[in-house]
Amino acid sequence: MSKSELPLIGVVTPGCGATPRTRPPLDAENAVELAGMFKALSDPVRLRLLSAIASRAGQEACVCDVSDGVDVSQPTISHHLKVLREAGLLTSERRASWVYYRAVPEALQRLSDILAIEAGLRVSA
Repeated sequence: MSKSELPLIGVVTPGCGATPRTRPPLDAENAVELAGMFKALSDPVRLRLLSAIASRAGQEACVCDVSDGVDVSQPTISHHLKVLREAGLLTSERRASWVYYRAVPEALQRLSDILAIEAGLRVSA
């Protein structure tokens, strides 16, 4: 058997695995849940709607307020808000004839935490 035919099972590159973890990696269940949140935010209109809600006092806004400046129809806005609700990023409450949406701080914090990196650490290519 030549050197090129040898299996590479169990081969360790020098320095591989020597970098300590600063936090545990995601488990499968959390990865699926967070991927759903990121997928909901992958649309620019949904990202703008969430930002419009989260940027208001109390992270709450009436649907009539968040649609200003978004160039899509009201049914399309309602669809996008529904997607954000289903992803766990917003809650909603009907008050008289209007629906008020509120950002879910815990969900936004989870997204922020997964994107955070330790200050001073660099990833080399």
